Amino acid sequence: MTMEPAHPLIDKSTPEDREKLRVLIAAPRGFCAGVDRAIEIVERAIARYGAPVYVRHEIVHNRYVVDGLKAKGAVFVEELNEVPDGAPVVFSAHGVPKSVPADATSRGLDWLDATCPLVSKVHRQAERQVEAGRHILFIGHRGHPEVIGTMGQVPHGNMTLVETVADVAALDLPAGLPLAYLTQTTLSVDDTIAIITALTARYPEIVGPRGEDICYATSNRQDSVKAIAGDCQLVLVIGAPNSSNSLRLVEVAERSGARSHLIQRGSEIQAEWLAGVDTVGVTAGASAPEVLVREVIDRLGEMRAITTETVSTAEEHMVFKLPRQLLD
Repeated sequence: MTMEPAHPLIDKSTPEDREKLRVLIAAPRGFCAGVDRAIEIVERAIARYGAPVYVRHEIVHNRYVVDGLKAKGAVFVEELNEVPDGAPVVFSAHGVPKSVPADATSRGLDWLDATCPLVSKVHRQAERQVEAGRHILFIGHRGHPEVIGTMGQVPHGNMTLVETVADVAALDLPAGLPLAYLTQTTLSVDDTIAIITALTARYPEIVGPRGEDICYATSNRQDSVKAIAGDCQLVLVIGAPNSSNSLRLVEVAERSGARSHLIQRGSEIQAEWLAGVDTVGVTAGASAPEVLVREVIDRLGEMRAITTETVSTAEEHMVFKLPRQLLD
């Protein structure tokens, strides 16, 4: 873990700094490789096909990003039947049930799949487990687009959703049923370990994935929050209310002993949050751009004199390939 100055206006060597609000900025934070790829797919599709390009569901869970893409010519819809015949359509980074691309193909639509490759990996694992005759216990949050997309990869009845340790105790499965488990990629690492522990205790023969399903970016961002939260009275998490990985960062901060608020913009910070606070942490979910991090830090600087430090726990160099249709 390294700590370094992160704001050009701050000279930490001055005595006055000891009276300033200390801001610890977590790293890694913000955009992950899957989000970068998804946004680039939409931008390239607009350049290739011309506006409008339709996007089924929010491409990523961030209003700032969605509004920016709307301004460039993206039209966001919830269902495929809202896409006109002949229009290009992009599927969101969270993944979609198999029926969606099948319907798009049957209508002759030009479609592009922006599903994060790490989510697609879970989809392929689900197919293999069902082919091997196993029933899947899928650890995730009901109603989340990634869960809907993953459960739609296999025939109905082959997968059961498990959200909590209590759900494990309540399972009523036929004796001798071969089982496997998989997980949503944006879960709390600690909560997921607890659920997997309960599953393996109750079903010792259950088969797990070859590697961890929770994605590197989710794990890294939770680790970075743990690294700063113990020194903070308050942690601000930049992300959307429907962003699973951002909500998990709030939980991680609170479990580490810091009050935490999920915010989408710097303007949402309330002065009373800073009362009695000498150290505040700042991080961003995987769908939040760096410009919003700078906005939050600038807003804190307007409210209090600040010093800033970046606390780095890992380096990320992951890059995902674009769909072949956009590489011609």
